[in-house]
Amino acid sequence: MTHAIRFHKTGGPEVLVWEQVEVGKPGPGEARIRHTAVGLNFVDIYNRSGLYPVQLPSGLGAEGAGVVEEVGADVTDLKAGDRVAYGSSPLGAYAEARLIPADRLHKLPDSIDDKTAAAMMLKGLTTQYLIRQTYKVKAGDTILLHAAAGGVGTILSQWAKHLGATVIGTVGSEEKAKLAKSHGCDHTILYNKEDFVARVKEITGGKMVPVVYDSVGKDTFLKSLDCLAPYGLVALFGQSSGNVEPLNLGLLAQKGSLYVTRPTLQTYGAKRENLVTMGDELFDVVGSGAVKIEVHQTYPLKDAARAHADLAARKTTGSTVLLV
Repeated sequence: MTHAIRFHKTGGPEVLVWEQVEVGKPGPGEARIRHTAVGLNFVDIYNRSGLYPVQLPSGLGAEGAGVVEEVGADVTDLKAGDRVAYGSSPLGAYAEARLIPADRLHKLPDSIDDKTAAAMMLKGLTTQYLIRQTYKVKAGDTILLHAAAGGVGTILSQWAKHLGATVIGTVGSEEKAKLAKSHGCDHTILYNKEDFVARVKEITGGKMVPVVYDSVGKDTFLKSLDCLAPYGLVALFGQSSGNVEPLNLGLLAQKGSLYVTRPTLQTYGAKRENLVTMGDELFDVVGSGAVKIEVHQTYPLKDAARAHADLAARKTTGSTVLLV
């Protein structure tokens, strides 16, 4: 019998339970995969807590890597034995095995192992749309990134640096500042000790930045607007500190004809052809060594509750993987 982490009510990490589940044969357009590694992401906490409502009872997780065991009759581009990974799927990655829409799967190149893939797919695909589509980072840009020592942060910093940008990152401790600098940040700001708006003004000589990548939300958003040059963009892609308060759109005019967007991977990767292109670009930058994926913590899948508690308490850095 297969086991999975599921939850029957929303709440803290204690609502996660390790239970037996039935995994049937794949239907049309589906594949059955056996996981070897599963990615841990802050969005999992949003789902578990009820911030992002889901139908209960529910599985959890949208990122993993493993091996195809069987495919549905109409799936022609995958076969049993293929190594695959995904970062955009229906919930259910926290499982020993699962059924998944085959069009969400990426074949893994030999150069990328399963643990690395599980650590990078959601965060790497998120980074791809943020810096290659939402705002196309180019050589000479100076950008601001919050939570620069986090999972997306360490990937985005390296990739943006590879594109020729100067990266300013906010972090919560000296230890995280060192981590961020080792992953491409040119300047780090301790947001709990320094005024990051003043520091951005100082670093840029008053020019400010064309884009702020903000996954923190409530605690940083309004100040993120103050870091923008005229016509600048805040890409709000998370809210680890809570939801942003309703915004008076007049502020965008007053602060310089600014833009705000709330992008998601679900939208950018909705079409199969777009998702494949995004994945191929991610594999290229990781395979070339331009972006290094480092797994800093691992937990057994059945200990997902402990992993959630540590992530929420900001005890983790970089990427965390649940091993099956």
